[in-house]
Amino acid sequence: MELKETILEGTIQVFNQKGLKFTMDDIAALLKISKKTIYTVFQDKEALFLAMVDYLFDTIKESEQEVFENKELTTVEKIHKILGVLPEGYKDIDFRQLHLLKEKYPKIYKQVELRLETGWERTIELIEQGVEEGTIRPIKIPILKMMLEASLEQFFQRDVLIQNGISYKDALDEVVEILMKGITVCG
Repeated sequence: MELKETILEGTIQVFNQKGLKFTMDDIAALLKISKKTIYTVFQDKEALFLAMVDYLFDTIKESEQEVFENKELTTVEKIHKILGVLPEGYKDIDFRQLHLLKEKYPKIYKQVELRLETGWERTIELIEQGVEEGTIRPIKIPILKMMLEASLEQFFQRDVLIQNGISYKDALDEVVEILMKGITVCG
């Protein structure tokens, strides 16, 4: 594994343990490397955090691609999985801590927002395919996109998940379930 990726994976582990309060010393200790080595790759904590955001989202996009290419899944199953995709290694990350980003690290928060709002091409393609197949009712895709983005942004802006003892993964699953099935009981 390349040094940059090793540091990013270590950062994710330390973030999961300590939230935003992690230090470069924490990462160095976990990885058994010097802090100086980390600074040869990342200028400062903010640069490391920005890279971590991109790394996490790139990994999510890779998982989405795997779902998209899975021939064993129906179009509806693919949409459901893509909307709630979280790579296996990231299911235990406490994304609920990200609500602190907006105030402490606005530049990083902007990057999270940007990544949430982009990269929807595969999902849109699947929804359009589902509409053509008749497995998805015709919807205004920008509304669906806005609803999911707004839900996720609320998770990152407020501590509502922490206050209610809900994990990020459970919250994401619930949002996707509501978006895919609505709130009515169908008999």
